[in-house]
Amino acid sequence: MTSKQQIIEVEQLALRMRKTALKMAYECGVAAHIGGGLSIIDILATLYGHAISDPGKIDKFILSKGHGVLGLYSALYEVGILTKQQISTFQTDGSYLIAHPIMDEANGIESSNGSLGQGLSMAIGIALSFKKRKLKNQVFVIVGDGECYEGSIWEAAITAAEQSLCNLTVIVDCNGYQNDGSVSNEMTNEKLAGKWAAFGWHVSKCDGHDVVDIIEALKFSTSDKPKAIIAKTIKGFGVSFMENNNDWHHNRLSEKLYNQAIQEIEKNS
Repeated sequence: MTSKQQIIEVEQLALRMRKTALKMAYECGVAAHIGGGLSIIDILATLYGHAISDPGKIDKFILSKGHGVLGLYSALYEVGILTKQQISTFQTDGSYLIAHPIMDEANGIESSNGSLGQGLSMAIGIALSFKKRKLKNQVFVIVGDGECYEGSIWEAAITAAEQSLCNLTVIVDCNGYQNDGSVSNEMTNEKLAGKWAAFGWHVSKCDGHDVVDIIEALKFSTSDKPKAIIAKTIKGFGVSFMENNNDWHHNRLSEKLYNQAIQEIEKNS
């Protein structure tokens, strides 16, 4: 059973991560993928603060929607894998912490992801290797609802079901938007739940900003199917002028807007 204190700790982790992500986006001085990074903060906080055992050494996490990397970098920093000096170089000349993740296992980045749809295939390879070696290690992946337009997602989904990869969990970030606008009615969270189930996955749904709901969705275990969690989220969550505003898919924060964003987050925490 998850205690109230554990839930509070994950929620506090999410708060720190949100502030760290915004600080990185502001201090880099250029446009960054902010909206899609903020929509997955609570999911990542729950994974790194509760679900993942010894990140990288036992369980693996792959961010398939690579443009959400601000969320990943903030998680790795807040759990002590990346240093303050490292994250201060985000999107600056010579830094390896750029707009999409570059594989660096020593620093908790399990895969390179820029072109959408690739991360799930890599995760399947890792999960299959764990299964063949009879290891209990788990693999977690975050994909986007817009990313689910990629055919490679569904090719991978078929393979995972055929291989009965019960050690694989995919979380779909359903924030309703992609780079060039909103997703269609065929890619809503309700429709996506049906699609993943049709491909042979066990499917559950949750509020992607409710830590208790996310934990409950992660608890379910199955012995013969991969798991898909359809998480309803809000793009730019926590900042009023970013929420459901696709202008903040990729944009630059001014000092005034940065200060406003931090004030809103602190006020609502």
